[in-house]
Amino acid sequence: MWDFLIHGFGVAITPLNIGLVLIGSLLGTLFGALPGIGPINGIAILMPLAYTLGLPPESALILLAGIYTGSEYGGRMSSILLNVPGDAGAVMTTIDGYPLARKGLAGPALGLSAVSSFVGATLAIVGLTLFAPLLAIVSVKFGPAEYFGLMLFAFASMSAMMGNDPVKTLIGAVLGILVATIGIDSGTGVMRFTFDMPELYDGIDFVVLIIGLFAISEILLMLEEAFHSKGDGAIAPIGRVMVSWKEVMFCKWTMLRSSLIGFVIGVLPGTGASVASAVAYTTEKRVSDRDGTFGHGDMRGLAAPEAANNASAAGSFVPMLTLGIPGSGTTAILLGALMLYNITPGPTLFSDQPVIVGGLIASLYIGNVVLLALNLPLAGVFARVLTVPKWVLVPGVAILSFVGVYQLHSDLMAIYLMLIIGVFGYLLRKFGFSLAPIILGFVLGRLMEENLRRALAISGGDVSILWESALSLGLWIAAVAVMVAPWVLGRRKSPSVAHAAEGKAEELAAD
Repeated sequence: MWDFLIHGFGVAITPLNIGLVLIGSLLGTLFGALPGIGPINGIAILMPLAYTLGLPPESALILLAGIYTGSEYGGRMSSILLNVPGDAGAVMTTIDGYPLARKGLAGPALGLSAVSSFVGATLAIVGLTLFAPLLAIVSVKFGPAEYFGLMLFAFASMSAMMGNDPVKTLIGAVLGILVATIGIDSGTGVMRFTFDMPELYDGIDFVVLIIGLFAISEILLMLEEAFHSKGDGAIAPIGRVMVSWKEVMFCKWTMLRSSLIGFVIGVLPGTGASVASAVAYTTEKRVSDRDGTFGHGDMRGLAAPEAANNASAAGSFVPMLTLGIPGSGTTAILLGALMLYNITPGPTLFSDQPVIVGGLIASLYIGNVVLLALNLPLAGVFARVLTVPKWVLVPGVAILSFVGVYQLHSDLMAIYLMLIIGVFGYLLRKFGFSLAPIILGFVLGRLMEENLRRALAISGGDVSILWESALSLGLWIAAVAVMVAPWVLGRRKSPSVAHAAEGKAEELAAD
């Protein structure tokens, strides 16, 4: 393996490939930062160009992989600064990232997210190097029933986000699942909730939903705040612009746990960064949130999804390279890039194409260092966005939102739908609803339904297939444990709480 890696670095450090790593990292960061573009669209735009320019397959893959990993870094910027996720994997970053920015800690938040992304990606790339064949064997054991169990576990983990208002969290998740059912049912061809509108036959596009819920609702909130404010409309000062060593050490175990979670979920085909960041955040909230600070600007709540989504991005290369199964939507595009060069990924790819695989893995190491070197010094530059007056910021966010949606669909109906969703999201936020459960319900609901249908089709309608295997049964047990644990812990704490209350009452009576 070491000889293989050394050979890969020999491929990656050529002037052409080093230049492509730099270009891919920069473009990926830009694509990730702009809401509505993300890694999939960035790679889809540049893949034909790379092929047309006659780049060798290893160089083309290095460029596209740089865009992929750079986008995972870049997605955090708009999430932290504007509360607008750059892509699906950055949704969870908004929960604590944006409150940190509102507290004047935008710079440290950007710095910590860069360090967390670096740690998560580095550990995952090491795992990719050492354990790819072994992990591919595990991932191939996941069938539809096991994926259904994984989605069930992810929904159960969402209970950690409920806080003091579980009803609103549950309502949000159900709304997300309902939105996911809009469109033509892939199993039966029946139109569901389309109201005979052809534009809804394909369902609600994720970009339209996420920009409407987050960007448009945020614009409306900023306009309302500016209308009631008597100041000049400028956002609060950002304070210092670099994360401290103490803050990094405070989050070290969070980063390690979330990196492991992200890598394992990334190895499973079809999951992606959105699932990884959601599971990592909810797990960390359950483990670390003893003071109820998550969701209000906790550094650990920012570090967890950032480490997980970057680890997931690197982990998703495992099934693509070893099995020819894309680990995410983005690696599906990368798989198509390999097909353009008549290269078929699979178990023999490591021995048949060592130049391609070795060069790709080595370039991931190099690109990760490049991205950290770019993002840490520029944290202050990005944080300065918060000092822009709202009369400049609001139109800027609006333009990015409209352009991001229109360039994908070239359809005014998508713009109208985005605006309707935005107004609905604004009303939900005014009534105290969190938008993250809606997004998670939308993403996980689709995956859950698809895998439930496949599992029941395989078994002929016998539901016992959902818990027949040891792996799926373990996931069911884990889901039940996650839901029951807070109730059990609450009952254990209640006597001590009551005792403390009695003591306080006696103290007040004595006074």
